[in-house]
Amino acid sequence: MTHAPEHHPRPSGRRPRARRWPVVVAAVAALGLIAWPVLDSFGVFSDKGDPLSFGQDGAAGGSPGETGTGPLMPTGPKADFRVANTLADGTKIGVVTLDGKKSGFKGKVWVWAPKQYDDPKYAKSGFPVMIALPGGNGYPNNYWMGTDLKLQSSIAEWSKQGKSLPFLLAMPVLNPDEKNYHDGSDIPGQAKMGTWLTEDVPDLMKQNFRTLKSRDGWAFMGSSSGAFAGLKSVLKRPDKFKAVIASGPDIVPDSPLWKGHEKEKAENNPKVLAQHLIDIKGPDVYLAFQVGTKEKTSMAATKQFLSAYGNKGPVHTMLREIPDGEHNAKTYVPSMGMGPIEWISKHMEGPTPSG
Repeated sequence: MTHAPEHHPRPSGRRPRARRWPVVVAAVAALGLIAWPVLDSFGVFSDKGDPLSFGQDGAAGGSPGETGTGPLMPTGPKADFRVANTLADGTKIGVVTLDGKKSGFKGKVWVWAPKQYDDPKYAKSGFPVMIALPGGNGYPNNYWMGTDLKLQSSIAEWSKQGKSLPFLLAMPVLNPDEKNYHDGSDIPGQAKMGTWLTEDVPDLMKQNFRTLKSRDGWAFMGSSSGAFAGLKSVLKRPDKFKAVIASGPDIVPDSPLWKGHEKEKAENNPKVLAQHLIDIKGPDVYLAFQVGTKEKTSMAATKQFLSAYGNKGPVHTMLREIPDGEHNAKTYVPSMGMGPIEWISKHMEGPTPSG
């Protein structure tokens, strides 16, 4: 007699299902870890794109024409800043599309304020502004607006250490498109990028932040082509700006758009501008250069400029040679904290706490 195979029914209860749950939970968690940064980068779990105020509401009261020294309250109108990034300390990088009234150019500007800006003891204090310019075309983004290069967090740390003033940062696009480099200048027949950098962007900061009336509260920093634009802007407009940190700079204008405009090109040449400032005996400017030792061409051009114009009359200069430094922003930011930002901070004005 044959017997059918013995059937053993599965015991009742939830143990087998319970054994599967850890696997399911682990899989979901793993997928979450992968998906979260992706979704967050699109703003799904963040406040990117949300309206951002830097305390402009009810703070206006300054006059655009005010001169002298001391703080300048925001003049308005209030810009429609949106959250672009958030730092580990909770401070926000904002972005706005600025319609430049003086240049006629319309482009993006990113801004950041250090934690001191919201400290009640500085509620009536003006803060210095640093206009940070990128290398390359600097369009459609200004790479200083990201948190990966740590410009903002470094300034925050240096200001705690007493190495740096607590700068407000303005980070505009450098060029009007990806096709042509404009030397940060008003090249005839082209977008007025010199006016954009030296007039419209400062106006945006004055309209929305507590700044300083004096040029002692205004500086540039930049790398490569952005270093050229910052250097040239300070030398061309020493009435508005006092200092620059120029990293791996181009020294002379070299845009092909200057063709046929040699007179205007010379008027935007840092060598010509430095000699003119020496000839007229001021005002004083402070030019901090930093160049990597692997940047042979830039190092030679910078040293030639310093030999001809450095520390002569009102042109005050310093050079930090970055050991094994290369031509990139990751090299330049840490080096700023090893002399250059402390040097320009000593010659500029910072916020004065109340009381």
